[in-house]
Amino acid sequence: MNKKKIAILLPYKDHFTYSKAGSASIWVKDFNEGSKFRNNITVLGNTDNQKDIIDKKRYVNINFRFSPFKSKNISYVDEFIKLNVKHKFNLIEVHNRPSYVRYLCNKKINIKYVLIFHNNPLNLGGSRTVSERMYLIENCDKIIFVSNWVKEKFFEGLSILNHESCIVIYPSIKPISKLPKKYNIISFVGKLNRSKGFHIFGLSIIKILNKYPKWSAIVIGDEPREKYNFKHKNLEYKGWLSHQKTLQLYRSTSISVVPSFWDEPFGRTAMESASQGCATIISKKGGLIETVSNAVYLSDLKANKLYSEIEYLINNKIKRFQLQKKSYSKVLHKLKDNTKAIDSYRTKILFNTGVFISKKNKFKIIHLSNFGTRLSNRLYFISLAKKISNGLIREGHDVVNLSDRDTIRFNRSISAKSGINYLNKVFLETARNYSPDLIILGHSDNIKLETIENIKKNSKKTKVVQWFEDNLHHTGPDPDSNIKRLLQYEDYIDHNFITTAPSALKFTKNKKNFSYFPIPADKNIENLSIYKNKGPIYDLFFTMSHGVNRGKLKPNKKDERYPFLDSLIKKSPNILFDIYGYKNRQPVWSEDFYQVINNCKMGLNLSRTNSVKYYSSNRISSLIANGLMTFIDKKTQLNHFFKDNEVIFYNNINDLSEKLSYYKENDSLRRKIAKNGQAKYFDLFNSEIVAQYMINKIFDLKFSNVKKWMKV
Repeated sequence: MNKKKIAILLPYKDHFTYSKAGSASIWVKDFNEGSKFRNNITVLGNTDNQKDIIDKKRYVNINFRFSPFKSKNISYVDEFIKLNVKHKFNLIEVHNRPSYVRYLCNKKINIKYVLIFHNNPLNLGGSRTVSERMYLIENCDKIIFVSNWVKEKFFEGLSILNHESCIVIYPSIKPISKLPKKYNIISFVGKLNRSKGFHIFGLSIIKILNKYPKWSAIVIGDEPREKYNFKHKNLEYKGWLSHQKTLQLYRSTSISVVPSFWDEPFGRTAMESASQGCATIISKKGGLIETVSNAVYLSDLKANKLYSEIEYLINNKIKRFQLQKKSYSKVLHKLKDNTKAIDSYRTKILFNTGVFISKKNKFKIIHLSNFGTRLSNRLYFISLAKKISNGLIREGHDVVNLSDRDTIRFNRSISAKSGINYLNKVFLETARNYSPDLIILGHSDNIKLETIENIKKNSKKTKVVQWFEDNLHHTGPDPDSNIKRLLQYEDYIDHNFITTAPSALKFTKNKKNFSYFPIPADKNIENLSIYKNKGPIYDLFFTMSHGVNRGKLKPNKKDERYPFLDSLIKKSPNILFDIYGYKNRQPVWSEDFYQVINNCKMGLNLSRTNSVKYYSSNRISSLIANGLMTFIDKKTQLNHFFKDNEVIFYNNINDLSEKLSYYKENDSLRRKIAKNGQAKYFDLFNSEIVAQYMINKIFDLKFSNVKKWMKV
């Protein structure tokens, strides 16, 4: 490997020492240990305790004189700039100080930047405003967040909802090999203040120790700004301990309590205590729920509730042991795995890796649809247009993609009409120049009838077909306008492909040019195998939106699925839901979508209408084909294509709630079903099969690999 130099710049007050290491220093210590770039790294920080440095070989202390004319942070970064001249770093990883990045960029320091956020970006200088965060996106090669919650905060108020440079890498830990011997100890680690919930811990623990004298409690931490007077002969205050000593204490602890009131960016204490085999009680605040796969969740942040949860674990030894065993054996964030993720982005930044693929042609095809360029390709993962084109290309056809809405948007002057006129001109001239065998219209309703008529006149060989993915049933949303859009080109269309069984629609009666086609899966887009994940955080994933092109929720609008979700959540108190597009939580798109489903055990495929034969929203492939065990309403009749050991079909909300609880507790069965479902989905509906089915149907060709859905 070419010798590339990496600088890791710690916050000025985060000491890279064993005794006072903060979250950033612990991150660096842990991830440097197994990194293939370890010998390329220089850690830069500031401390007076030079004898206690974690890694003296790779550490440089930034010494500087205090000046009344500039802040300590500026003086600190100025000294780093001088060191950079000497070391000539190729990459700098800045921890939790976006203001450092801004200052370095303004100083024209020619270097690659990675910024790691350990806290809420909205509370840090240099990332509070929208313009500051957009500046960071434009100037950083990578922005890392310690939790999905922190990442969501970063994009709050931005016009974009995701960016390829922004990823989540969790703080991690090395799993232990066996469950340590546990004693009757209850621990609290953190600042002794209300934000961390110490006040309710203190109230509840005194009652616990009075009632259960064979148990004791240990508190690690202090807080000079708040004073509490919780005392008991079995309650010991140890003050601050080193990171290593804290881990050792967890190994003998039976129950660990993390009742935070504030939104924890991540919640390292929860991850660490669980990894050492503690039965862990946590609140559902901020990123805390992303730390452990098995915990007791505080539904109410009150002392009496915490007391009852601790008492329950004391009196239920079997339940306590099960939690302890699961906690240490199913660590979510493993140091080895996330070290590889960090080394991966370093490799890409330092060595500019990339891939290119090509293929030969058969038919000449113009595919006119919304390819979402104006949306920065945010919808590529659910784009039927993209998947169909990919399938056609892999089958050897030559495809020209023309994005209708982008062409209109980018070429209109005063009114939208000018953009529509330009689209029709480009479409007509492209058809003349290219002389296609086939034109595919995908939800493209801005083409004038005269344009299609002219194309048909100019080339008799050219067939024109269309596909339509929206619900066309009279019980669905906007049926009249959808049918009108579909039928406007009826006189010129050779064939229609729709995502509803034609037999379920009245207007298709006696029409032979309507065929069912499913939501395709693409091997390069649905590329996850979620069932392999050993430590998913959430139980059930679901997302919806108020329009995929809009991207954001409409103010004060409620989706018709809200009552169903409200009821399901109420009926399923033990299920940890990860729901987007619901109760003002924005939908997730593109890479964000992949990250959140990768942290879930199961998915819910819930459309706005769930009683129409074979109809489903386009996210069905994103769930099943990515290896997520998926629940579908039986009224869709999609069980005609899937068996019970491939997809879980439910009869009603009570049935769904019961099955959620069942499969949450039956992990191996859930994984097997998810794996079977993924295999079946790709066998039935992969983009090559769907694309070639369309071609064979259009040109009346024989298809050797006939699937059940093709006979609908």
